[in-house]
Parts: sequence; C-alpha cells; structure tokens
Amino acid sequence: MATFGLIEYKDASPEVRAIYDDIMATRKTDWVNNFWKAVAHDPVTLKRTWEDIKQIMVPGALDPLTKEMIYVAVSVSNQCDYCIASHTAAAQKKGMTDAMFKELMAVVGMANETNRLVAGYQVEIDEQFKSGR
Repeated sequence: MATFGLIEYKDASPEVRAIYDDIMATRKTDWVNNFWKAVAHDPVTLKRTWEDIKQIMVPGALDPLTKEMIYVAVSVSNQCDYCIASHTAAAQKKGMTDAMFKELMAVVGMANETNRLVAGYQVEIDEQFKSGR
C-alpha cells in the first residue's frame, strides 16, 4: 500500500487532474497508473517528474525501446518491482521480445556480478579506458 494512499482522478485537485490528463493524452490511454497516483500527494514533484519523463523518454539518440530496456535494467539492479513491471510492459509494447528480455537479464546479471567483483578487488582503472575514446 502506498504511504499516503493513491489519489484517484475523481478526487484529484484541478492541478493534479491537468497532469493526469496530460499523462493520459501523451500515453494515449484512459487510465493513470499507481505511480502517478501516489506521487500526486506532492503536485510539484508530480509535475516535475512527469515533465522530465516526457523529455527523457522520447526518441533521441536512443530509440524508445532501448530507453525502456535501460529503464528495466536499472530497475532490476535497484530491485524496484513496480518499475520492473511497468517498464517491461512498456518495452514489450515497443517490440521487446522474450528473447530480448532474457538476453537483457543475462547482461544485467553479468554486469552486477562483475561490478561487485571490481569493487571487492578494488581494481584500478586501466589507462587505456581513461582516454575517453
């Protein structure tokens, strides 16, 4: 259960409803997910986070599927069940196959394992990696 509960559309202030409307219009859906309903207790954070998401998750140098898969990878590493579910669903809608998900999880697992080994062994960074290119 969310710390402060969830703010449903019918109970939202006009300011929050405007953001909910933008979320639904942008995502071409008729519902607002629980993340936004929980964050809506702080309309300033709701607005800032939504604006940032809209700016960052659009096509750019990385395509939307790649961005969603990165989001899944970070969410797995941070153990955020909600974000894993949300962004896995979004990635699947953008074309992520089961094979892609399995390979992504293998990469995430390998990166986490080798990151811990590097940290434990306190491995110095090779000079060749410091050149920037």
